[in-house]
Amino acid sequence: MVQRLYWSDGATNRFFTWYGMTKELKTNKALNTKQYSELLADFKNRIKSAQYTALRSANRELVQLYWDLGRLIAERQEKEKWGKSVIKKLARDLQITFPGVRGFSDQNLWRMRRFYAKYARNEKLSPRVIEISWSNNIVILDSCSDDLEREFYLRMTKKHGWSKNMLIHQIESQTFKNTLNSQTNFDKALPASISNSAKLSFKDEYIFDFLALGEQHDESELEGAILKKVEQFLREMGGTFAFMGRQYRLQVDDKEYFIDLLLYHRKLKCLVALELKVGEFIPKYVGKMQFYLTALDDLVREENENPSIGIIICKSKSRTIVEYTLREAKRPIGVSTYKVVSSLPTDLIGLLPNPEQIERLLRALESSNGEMR
Repeated sequence: MVQRLYWSDGATNRFFTWYGMTKELKTNKALNTKQYSELLADFKNRIKSAQYTALRSANRELVQLYWDLGRLIAERQEKEKWGKSVIKKLARDLQITFPGVRGFSDQNLWRMRRFYAKYARNEKLSPRVIEISWSNNIVILDSCSDDLEREFYLRMTKKHGWSKNMLIHQIESQTFKNTLNSQTNFDKALPASISNSAKLSFKDEYIFDFLALGEQHDESELEGAILKKVEQFLREMGGTFAFMGRQYRLQVDDKEYFIDLLLYHRKLKCLVALELKVGEFIPKYVGKMQFYLTALDDLVREENENPSIGIIICKSKSRTIVEYTLREAKRPIGVSTYKVVSSLPTDLIGLLPNPEQIERLLRALESSNGEMR
């Protein structure tokens, strides 16, 4: 007997047919609840995997279609000097031919033309645009000022699976600049297979404007505000974290120690200890964090996990003092700052790595991602 499992992915209707025996469970033995639960879980995972594959395939086809339409418009404009009136007529005729199908407005046709024109001669970026959704492509196209910034967000959107709203949030938070300027010792303190991915997973500055805190607050108030808005907090941290606890307890011999916040990075597969400081960075914070990381690796970390990472988030810092302090640190640590109101990090102007350094970092990220998979 044949059963059919059906769903709609929003773009195409797909039938998946499962061949096999579908006899009812008529047996003298009682149904094993655990075995049935495992079987049901296997079915659900397989179906979800097929749905995801179908959606991803449909997205690639849609972006490729818009690329081709943009190319046709650009070529005809170049050859026959088409103007706005032709695009408007084309949009009307397409909407008549395909009633109820969205995406063929004159505004979107112009977007397709601009999309093709921007990437057609860029052999590095043109293959990447089909790896993310059309809406995310438009956000990057409209918001990014140069190809290096576009490449960063194209790669990171694919890597982290950012939604449109998450991508907009990351761009508005200056993630490109803040990530590439982050101060860490990951190069020497982490395995080469994850060091570049780790560098691109943390920012130099975090914007906590969603906490509704005034400029004057203490560490307890900061922690409490984060707990109330933990979902927004994890989104600002990058969206690939799981929250494990506030004031996470470590017992070493007969003494107790408490980490402000403990997270788990799902992509890097490691624990992340956060220490929150409402003042300026001072070197002794690194010594304390090294102790926490040593204890976490010895007492909490699982065998298949990567070394724990520490992030110290302060209200302000001297980049030179941080650099000197991290130079001798043995454990992987980063030092960032935070703001409770949105503003551009003007102190970072002129500090971005040069294009060659960024290119090496992104190339290494791609290579390390392949190893991690």
